[in-house]
Amino acid sequence: MNTNLDIPVRSEGEIATVFASDYLNKISGEKIERECKRQIDAGCTTLVVNFKDTEIVNSIGVSILLGVIDAASNNGTEVIFSEVNEDTEQLFEMLGLTNHVKIQE
Repeated sequence: MNTNLDIPVRSEGEIATVFASDYLNKISGEKIERECKRQIDAGCTTLVVNFKDTEIVNSIGVSILLGVIDAASNNGTEVIFSEVNEDTEQLFEMLGLTNHVKIQE
């Protein structure tokens, strides 16, 4: 696992896993977005965003995730959100993000 801008990343073949922070706001969200786009540009076909340590996602964080989903879609990259807590998953469902990503435990 390597870290880029304090965002842990694990790459295995064409699958990249980006680990979100405990609070997904503007600052951490922009770091995650840069790393996700870097992985997409590097040719990953599946992008996993792991929310294991994420307790809160604010509205700016959701907006940034939509940008990541859009960038992935434009490159034919599948996006998976993993280890999402129940409250955050409900938020993602309510806002329609789950229509564009897979949710994995």
